[in-house]
Amino acid sequence: QVHLVESGGGLVQPGGSLRLSCVASGSILSIYRMAWYRQAPGKARELVAGISLSGTTRYPDSVKGRFTISRDNAKNTVNLRMNDLKPEDTAVYYCNAADSITFLSTLWDWGQGTQVTVSS
Repeated sequence: QVHLVESGGGLVQPGGSLRLSCVASGSILSIYRMAWYRQAPGKARELVAGISLSGTTRYPDSVKGRFTISRDNAKNTVNLRMNDLKPEDTAVYYCNAADSITFLSTLWDWGQGTQVTVSS
C-alpha cells in the first residue's frame, strides 16, 4: 500500500515562489509516471505537471513556463517548483502516479495534499 505525503505549501504573495515535495512510502517513485494535481474550492481536480519515465514533462497552458516538475530518485521524491504565483493558483496540491501518458487517471489513493494560498 502506497502512502503519499505532500509538503511545502503555504501563504505567498502574488509573484512569489514555492517548492512542493512529494514522498511516497511503500513504492519507488522512479519507476512510475508521476504528476502533480490541484483542486480549488468548488472545482474539479486538475493536472498541473506530469513527468514521464524518460523525464519528459507536461504542463497545461495555465502554468507552463512558471511551474517545473522534477524527480529526486535518491530521495524518492517528486518536486514541483512554482514561480510567479498568481491568486488563481490557490488550491490544494496533490501528487500521484499516473497510469498513462495523458496523466488523466491515477494509480494510488490520494494523500492529504498541501494547501497553497496566493494572496496579498
